Amino acid sequence: MLKPRIEALQEKRLVGKHLGMSLAQNRTGELWGSFAPMIKAISNTISDNKFSLQVYPKDYFDNFDPTIEFEKWAMVEVADFIDVPDQCGTFVLQAGLYAVFDYKGSSTDSRIFEYIFSAWLPSSDYILDNRPHFEVLGKKYKNNHPESEEQIWIPIQHK
Repeated sequence: MLKPRIEALQEKRLVGKHLGMSLAQNRTGELWGSFAPMIKAISNTISDNKFSLQVYPKDYFDNFDPTIEFEKWAMVEVADFIDVPDQCGTFVLQAGLYAVFDYKGSSTDSRIFEYIFSAWLPSSDYILDNRPHFEVLGKKYKNNHPESEEQIWIPIQHK
């Protein structure tokens, strides 16, 4: 299946909105629906890429339960935090090591995450790190379309 590239991410400044949700009570559509109209008001964006970022509780993956809540962000990368719209929050994504999967397929197909956490990660030289997980949604991202493309960034550290 997919083999990731390992990247050392540099710190990023992000602006966006967030909601608490679980996989069982997924509010991603609501989150992006409220944030997308604001993107044009953010004057200092670095690219057209959008970031879908998850901050999971520390032991979230140890005893996986789809009803456990986490914080999800809809964001764009900015040069600085000057002139942030009132309805938006800021987030500093710390530097760190990530496994980056170039994924093509529907964003509703969970098999890629099953592969990452059940097959790739256990057989790799890495363990999951307790930092945010995120997806980069670029020009080829088409939401639930089978030809959609995105990058899945999984925080890792050496075993």
